[in-house]
Amino acid sequence: MKKRTIEQTGLIPRSILRTFERFRKQLLPGAEMLVIQEFSISRYQVIVSVRCLITLIIVPLLVNVISKSFLIKPGVEYLWNQSHNEIFLNSYQENRALSDLHRFEEKVYFESFVNPTFFNEPVNFSKEVQKQTFKIAKNYNLESIEAVSNLFADFLSFLSLSVVFVLLKPQIIILKSFLSESLYSLSDTTKSFLLILGTDLLVGFHSPRGWEVFLEWLLRHFGLPENSEFMSLFVATFPVFLDTVFKYWIFRSLNKISPSTVATYHNMIE
Repeated sequence: MKKRTIEQTGLIPRSILRTFERFRKQLLPGAEMLVIQEFSISRYQVIVSVRCLITLIIVPLLVNVISKSFLIKPGVEYLWNQSHNEIFLNSYQENRALSDLHRFEEKVYFESFVNPTFFNEPVNFSKEVQKQTFKIAKNYNLESIEAVSNLFADFLSFLSLSVVFVLLKPQIIILKSFLSESLYSLSDTTKSFLLILGTDLLVGFHSPRGWEVFLEWLLRHFGLPENSEFMSLFVATFPVFLDTVFKYWIFRSLNKISPSTVATYHNMIE
């Protein structure tokens, strides 16, 4: 089992102890070589971490864009238009299309009173509605194709990310170490501020609206039904679950690793 680094507490502040330790190392023989070696290790760690982070971001994005643009979307569009008579993926998408058409009819009906010379004949009104109907049908047909393409493209992105994790396992270990050192090198006030910012964004007072927007985008991204009851249940329960997990993490892990950060965090939220 790996030993977890636990932040020791005592009568003397940790910053003074760390400064004294660095000063003691500088007095030892060969201190210059030690400083150069530490600098070389830090430089190597930063370079590897940056390259690894860029690879983890760029590779899935490139796989998603290239596969979707040149392989998945053309194939899905051909199969959808050739062997599929439906325009909509689900009833919620169809209801949105009917709502769009109804709003357009109301708009045209209103404009007929503002400019009665153009809509003085029923034929003009019917032509405008028919033209808008074809436009809406085309847009939602493209939306359905886009949703199906997103499903396959995102799967390939996830698969490529898994392959990158396997191939770059040593570099990812270095990246995790670099991020941990960077995080724990921050002051207690900064770490507490980041904790408060993260919790307020995810489980704060205004977070339910943000979760609704995110869930609505996710369902439309994959062409799934936008069930309002499911969205309300998700928004009502998931942030509570996250809040519970976060408090348990503070009590179980962060309180052992950095108790001063926990004390500062509680002082800031009180």
